[in-house]
Amino acid sequence: MTPETKLPKVGTTIFTVMSQLAAEHGAVNLGQGFPDFNVPDRLVEALDRAMREGKNQYAPMTGIPALRQAIAAKTERCYGYRPDADSEITVTSGASEAIFNAVLAVVQPGDEVIVLDPCYDCYEPAIDLAGARAVHVPLDPHTFAPNWDLIRAAVSPKTRMLMINSPHNPSGAMFSADDIAQLTAMISGTHIYLLSDEVYEHIVFDGARHESVLRHPELRERAFVVSSFGKTYHCTGWKVGYCIAPPALSAEFRKVHQYNTFCTFAPAQWAFAEMIEAEPGHYEQLGAFYEAKRDRFRAQLMSTKLAPLDVPGGYFQLVDYSAVSDLDDVAFCRWLTIEKGVTAIPLSPFYETAPVGQRIARLCFAKNEATLDAAIERLQKL
Repeated sequence: MTPETKLPKVGTTIFTVMSQLAAEHGAVNLGQGFPDFNVPDRLVEALDRAMREGKNQYAPMTGIPALRQAIAAKTERCYGYRPDADSEITVTSGASEAIFNAVLAVVQPGDEVIVLDPCYDCYEPAIDLAGARAVHVPLDPHTFAPNWDLIRAAVSPKTRMLMINSPHNPSGAMFSADDIAQLTAMISGTHIYLLSDEVYEHIVFDGARHESVLRHPELRERAFVVSSFGKTYHCTGWKVGYCIAPPALSAEFRKVHQYNTFCTFAPAQWAFAEMIEAEPGHYEQLGAFYEAKRDRFRAQLMSTKLAPLDVPGGYFQLVDYSAVSDLDDVAFCRWLTIEKGVTAIPLSPFYETAPVGQRIARLCFAKNEATLDAAIERLQKL
């Protein structure tokens, strides 16, 4: 039997495709966005201790109390707002699960959800599975800033949710205070929910401030704010994240969560609770840690034919490859992997309709210096 697919647009993700190609050809993989350096020692030790102490069974559905309390205190420290640990914080199996839960919790069949292109590839499948329609609004093709006139024009009586992402994947662009003001004015008095993907919240550069939705009362009262321990603590394979939302939204969110994963890897929750409280300097200094990597990698790229774009936040470097090739970005990234031994991610899969003639690829600099040096040595031969 051949089922009628619920996700006709979905195949194997570009990240899986490019990583497999990298493995087949021995390429330096700067495609998939994961660090290749160690998890903090304290976190590993705390995880080991939790497992040895027998904390290996189901965690509470919403997350262990110690972790939710630690998240509440950290949120207050970072953004001046302390969410209620019992009614507003839910620990999830990664940020992707949280995004899926939030969409399924409040989006009804026939609704519309506005997404800003380029956007991460898990957004639209969640919308499709909810029986809704993704309305794609392009960001500026050069700066990746939101065009609020276009976003306002996309709002209709069917609009149920707007999804935002700052710092932005793939570009690293960040919402400014003016963007927050425009957003607030646009959705004030409406029934539009907000999903704010803030997984790179601590990876911000050049003295900038991350404009978390949690800083702004008018926004957080209608928002699901999603964060990721994997991005903050270099352990993407642990797949632990969380969602902060007002009590009424969290109640609906948890209805989906409890029948999706129910709960999340228990020993890691104990480890994160300890790490957050014992070493706040880790997340406070994360921006400086990655800024040094960004600056070093950017300086190295200047010795190649790839032109690096500005990176305000996150751990991805976009490069314009127009001086190297006229190939479209998917073909270029395949060629770069097979012929030159460096794997990048094309930008077009992040779009519904990519800008005509765009020649941009994404490189991940969340890597050891040796990995980046090896990639640069190959890229200098372009």
